[in-house]
Amino acid sequence: FFFWLNSRFFAKFEIFFVPRMALSASGWDCLRAGDTCSSDDTCSPRLRTLRQCVAGDGSVKLGPGARNQCENAMTALLSTPLHGCQCKRGMKKEKNCLSIYWSLHQSVLHGLSLVESYPYEPEERGSDYVRLASIAAGEWASLNRCLDAAKACNIDETCQKIRTEYVSACIQPSARSGPCNRPRCNKALRKFFDRVPPDYTHELLFCPCTDTACAERRRQTIVPSCSYEDKDKPNCLAQLRICKADYVCRSRWAQFQYDCQPSDLSASGCKQENYGACLLAYTGLIGSTITPNYLDNSTSNVGPWCSCAASGNHREQCNDFLTFFHDNICLIIYGLSFGPMTFDLEGSNSRSPMFAFQSSLKLQVRFISNFICSFLGTMSTKFLHSFEKFRFLNF
Repeated sequence: FFFWLNSRFFAKFEIFFVPRMALSASGWDCLRAGDTCSSDDTCSPRLRTLRQCVAGDGSVKLGPGARNQCENAMTALLSTPLHGCQCKRGMKKEKNCLSIYWSLHQSVLHGLSLVESYPYEPEERGSDYVRLASIAAGEWASLNRCLDAAKACNIDETCQKIRTEYVSACIQPSARSGPCNRPRCNKALRKFFDRVPPDYTHELLFCPCTDTACAERRRQTIVPSCSYEDKDKPNCLAQLRICKADYVCRSRWAQFQYDCQPSDLSASGCKQENYGACLLAYTGLIGSTITPNYLDNSTSNVGPWCSCAASGNHREQCNDFLTFFHDNICLIIYGLSFGPMTFDLEGSNSRSPMFAFQSSLKLQVRFISNFICSFLGTMSTKFLHSFEKFRFLNF
């Protein structure tokens, strides 16, 4: 237990943590800021230069004075609306917006160190969480909250429609890809978690369970056979490199690092102490190359489908990456407390965070003693497809 409060434990995560950049006074989104810069005779060439600096070997094409050109371009652009511009998660042209943002916020620019941040605007969805907390307060109204969450989603037109879309996309066999089309499945999942209000998505994904059937339903929420699992587990650092090469995945990962950052200096053990933002950041990773999911039927045991095999000299760095999921106290407190804890209108815990943590650990022990999974035998592909869709949408 006291391992969680060990400062050396939290220090291991420093290589992943990123500071949050303050909002600019302009409050511009990066698409608008980019358009403004492109139409300005002074700003436009500097932005083109900076993009060359961060585009692989682009700086080589700039010649011997590339470093100075890159530094000068970056310094000049810091005084424009591009500095501090942000994007909205799930927005139209999200990749275009993020490409503009990361042009100015690369962590390393061919030897030039820059401050890294994450590009998304703060989510203003506090009332949703208060409503969820009020439902969860006191005695649990149902023995199967995950089933209740599925029923609630089916009643809401938007939730039911987009959920049906991703379930269909994730269980539909593909002639090219085999059992399913993973890219199509992941795209549909991202749409669901980006567009459906968290009072539905979080109830589905973080519903508290005390029996095997409930926990297995929760694990199956993202249709892991298509979106998550694979024949072999790839190396985690290789997956992270792929993630960082993609603007959307890189941004979601940076947001998760910030909003779910452990700290031994805070009362709860989580630096930001914002449970809503942490859960949103976690769901933002679903549908990416580092999609997390429940590894078994234990509430706190989550992580991406990867391993640290063949990590060589980077084994410790790889283990730290996995530990950020497996042993992240923010996810343990916020994920497990989603059921029995209560919150006031300001979003702060009305019970002691440590009390919630201890209660959560006791609940895990009960989970582990009861969770013995059993699976149905082999079924034909056609019947399995129909059964899977029916089960996901109605149970």
